[in-house]
Parts: sequence; structure tokens; C-alpha cells
Amino acid sequence: MKPQTRNHIALSLLTLGILSACSCALAATVPAGTTLAEKQELVRNNGSEPASLDPHKVESDVEFNIISDIFDGLVAVKKDGSIEPRLAEKWENKDNTVWIFHLRPGITWSDGTAITAKDVVWSWQRLVDPKTASPYASYPGNMHIVNAADIAQGKKTPDTLGVKALDDSTLEVTLTQPTASFLPMLAHPSLVPVDSVLINRFGDKWTKPEHIVTSGAYKITDWVVNERIVAQRNTRYWDNKATVINKVTYLPINAETADVNRYKAGEIDITYTIPVNQFAQLKKTLGDQVHVAPQLATYYYEFNTTKPPFNDPRVRRALNMALDKDVIADKVMAQGQRPAWVVSQPEIGGVKIASPDYASWPREKRLAEAKKLLNEAGFNDEHPLSFSLLYNTMETHQRIAIAASSMWQKNLGVNAKLQNQEWKTMLDTMHTGNFDAVRHAWIADYADAATFLNNFRTGDSENTSKYSNPAYDEALKSAAKAKDVAERGKYYQQAEDILGEDVPAIPVYHYVRTHLVKPWVGGFEPDSLGVYLTKDLYIKQH
Repeated sequence: MKPQTRNHIALSLLTLGILSACSCALAATVPAGTTLAEKQELVRNNGSEPASLDPHKVESDVEFNIISDIFDGLVAVKKDGSIEPRLAEKWENKDNTVWIFHLRPGITWSDGTAITAKDVVWSWQRLVDPKTASPYASYPGNMHIVNAADIAQGKKTPDTLGVKALDDSTLEVTLTQPTASFLPMLAHPSLVPVDSVLINRFGDKWTKPEHIVTSGAYKITDWVVNERIVAQRNTRYWDNKATVINKVTYLPINAETADVNRYKAGEIDITYTIPVNQFAQLKKTLGDQVHVAPQLATYYYEFNTTKPPFNDPRVRRALNMALDKDVIADKVMAQGQRPAWVVSQPEIGGVKIASPDYASWPREKRLAEAKKLLNEAGFNDEHPLSFSLLYNTMETHQRIAIAASSMWQKNLGVNAKLQNQEWKTMLDTMHTGNFDAVRHAWIADYADAATFLNNFRTGDSENTSKYSNPAYDEALKSAAKAKDVAERGKYYQQAEDILGEDVPAIPVYHYVRTHLVKPWVGGFEPDSLGVYLTKDLYIKQH
């Protein structure tokens, strides 16, 4: 999942196919003795105007933050990594390849009409259909659902997808092979069911407040573009009794200073992030209101590998070697971020991944090798490399881009011309390939290295670098078929080693997630993917 700026996989009885062990739901847990405010309303900044609220049309936290509040999936992943029933009450499987999900009795959309297994089938077929052009079209294929990959590539029709409704409340999903991450992957918001009747009637306008029906704890009631989105409690939500917040307002403020100023003025309860240049002072003055948590996410600069000179891996590797990532993580950011030399994570899903050898070289040796590589590629003092570095409009991205361009200029004589675009525009630019290098990042969709590495697999719908290497693709195929975590880790290491040589993207740092949170907001505990749901929160009397 792209961040504008996704929990350990537990191979427990749940993933082995024994019936779901938990009938509870993620919900606001109010400690005994807590006095709740009479007015249960929350304002959270969401960082930007969403590109859409159609789960099949989006790819970033800006959209998924809201979609996760208003739609429910079959399952969810709890903070401890265990799998929790949501729209599906229970499930079983045969040989970890045929999964049967039983929907909760009586679940409905927010307008009172029934949610059925047919809705799930139709929704997933729409997701993989090339006509939908979903950024997540490749995702069901990465789950190894029968025919999903071929459908996304236009080789088969959506009705051949390995998902069927056995009756209104029973769904069968067939995989081509056992997939250890299947249940955690199932929790992704791109897989929530949507209403076919609504979409067929209103087309792209189905998400407007006057049309939309939802399956989650909230329903959109007001949407003023570039100003606010308001959602009210969905009283028909199957677990409505566990919800406390009655109304949530999402603001699209991408100016981090304005975000903090409105927080200080009492207009925002939770900020989207904390500006790096104010972090130390805010920590000093606001103390416990500053929340910092590790996040399975990597910030990187992605190249258009089909466009000269970035079709030459020597150029890409030289720029990677010449970037002082320690300075960016420790000085420019200075919130606990770690310098990154792998695209995924040093530790994820029980696997440890080593950085390329040159990451441990002395800085002078790296710079000398970078200059040598650039010279071999035809760039030197007489013929310097010049390119455009694109980032989405936000103060922190600008600061990082200024630092990176300065390092490249000083160390290699390279001229990186900075260019910024609004979030939605930049996403379009990336998918049309109209860029040299672009600020990018990825939040894990589930706790496995594949969530990062699949983005560079040939033909993946999120492969905006257009990178292709058969040896890399083969390593990922082998990892998917691995019999255990250790074997899977070996193939992930192979894949990362190839990326370390080819460098379709420069890893810059591994994230932490920062927020300012008002003292009266209870239940705020983002998971390792950085996700928190409004329905898990409550407002204390203040």
C-alpha cells in the first residue's frame, strides 16, 4: 500500500484451517472507570484528498484509512497477528487450497439489504478485471487464487476466477497452491465486498454520499472536495454495539505545519503525521501527545527503468551508493527512522534479510565505485547526469528531496531537478510512466517480504518502475512455493540481492509512524502497518 508520506503472521490453528477460534470483534475497549464524553465525535487529518473511495480504484493509506472505516472484509488481523472473524463468522479448509467461508447470519449493507457471498464473488471478479484497471488487480494472483493472475493479464475472463458462492452465505475460494499468508492477505481493504446493484446503477458516482452503501461501522454522509469527508455511525453494522464514536470527520490537509497549527487550535484530534522540523520541540512541549511507533514501511526513490539513462543499472546503482542514508534517517528525519538498503524490511514475518555488501563499505569506497559506474555509463564532469526528481507536495518530502539532490550534486556532480505534484496527480504520473525518478514508499499490506517485493515482479499492477528480470521473478515464485519460513527467507534474500544489483528503486529509510493525539482520545494503538480504526476509539470526558 502506498503511503502518502501493512503484524506478524501467526501460523496457528486458524491458518491451518481449523474453525476460527474467536467470535469477538475488534472494537473500542473502554477501561473500567473511564468516563466517556457526552459528544462522541472525532476529527482526524488524513493528509490529502482521496483519489476515490472505490476500494478497487485506489492504492494508498489516504484512501484505505477511510475505506477501512466504512467497509468490512471477511476477516481482520489483530495486533498480535492472529486472524479475526468479521463478515465471515467462521471458515475451514481442505489441504490449505480450498477455503470455505461462512458469512455471519443477517449481515446487511447500511441500507438494510443483505450482504451475500455473491457480492464477494462479484467484487473480486471486478477487482481482477482489466477493465477496472485496479492498482491492486495483481493482488488476488499474488494470493494464488485460481486464474486470478491470468485474468488480470487479460488471458482469461473474470468469471473463471476461483471463487464461487455455494449459497447466499457460503463462499468457496480455491488456490493453486497453499499460501501461508492467505488469511492475512485476505484482510486487505481491496478485498472488501462492494454492492454490484449500486455500481451498475451509478457507475463512478456510486461513492457519493447520496448513493453509497457500506458494510462497516460508518457511512459517508458528507463530502466536500478538498475540505472534509464526514461519516456517521452505521447502525446496521453487525457489530454496532461495540462502536463508541458516533461521527468522524476526515480532513485533507497536506501542509504539515497547518496540520499541527489546527491541532494546537483544538480543531483536530489526531494529526496525519508530525513535521520533522517541529518534532523535537513538540516532543518537549506536548510530551505524551506525541506518538511514535515502528512501521513496516520503506521510503524509496523509484526509477522509470524503461527510460534512458535509467534503463542502465549502473546509473541506478551509482545513485544508490552516493546517497548518505544515515544523514537522511538520523539528521533530516530524526524521529527514529532507520537507513534502508533493502526494499522490504531487515526483519519481517520471521525472516531476516541482509543488505547488499556495498552497504557496509566505507563511504569513500562507495563514492569511488559510484563515480566509476557513472563514468562507465557515459556520465562525467564534461557530460553530467541530469534528471527530474518528482515528489508529492508535502514539506517532509521536499526536505528529503533537497537533501538527496544536494548529496548527488556534491558527491557525483549530478543535477537532480526537483518537481512536485499533488498526490492524485503524482499517482497518475507514476502509472503512465511520465517520470524519470519519483518519490515512492510502501506500507506492508501483510507481514511478509512479498508485499514489498511483488511490486517489482514483471507485469505486477503496482510495478510502476516497469522493472523486469526473469531471475528475480523466479526467486519470488520459489518463495511462494517454499515449504517453511526458512526456505522462503532464502528466496527472499535472492530477490533482494538482485534488487541490490539492479536497483529499480533506491531504498532510503524504514519508517516510524508519528502522530499528535489529544489526551482525550482513547484506544489509539496503530498496528505494525500503521493502521488504526475509528471504531476502536472513544472520547474521554474532558
